[in-house]
Amino acid sequence: MQRTGRKNRPFYRIQVLDKRTRRDGASIEQLGWYDPMAKDPAKQVNLNEERAKYWISVGAQPSDTVRDFLARRNLVETKSWEAERARQRRVAEDQKSPAAAAAEKKAEAPADKAADKPA
Repeated sequence: MQRTGRKNRPFYRIQVLDKRTRRDGASIEQLGWYDPMAKDPAKQVNLNEERAKYWISVGAQPSDTVRDFLARRNLVETKSWEAERARQRRVAEDQKSPAAAAAEKKAEAPADKAADKPA
């Protein structure tokens, strides 16, 4: 996805890029666009589904966001997509757990020190 639009008003072009090309580099083909600011969900994504199927069939690897769009339209295998999303959620929760425990210890430490001080 190539970001266009102005400041605080994002608009993305869904494009086919070579893996070695930078994010906003030259594209091979434009498949559609994504407007996250559109009020109507039906108007947020415009995608050429036939060309997307073609590029996936020849081995193109969609980004996570584009893969979500494709899975919602049943253009990629949804079972593998759901399994990958569940795995990513578990990893995120596991990474959050140590950070949450450390934050709780820090929050408890000042309260304990205040209770230990004589009045």
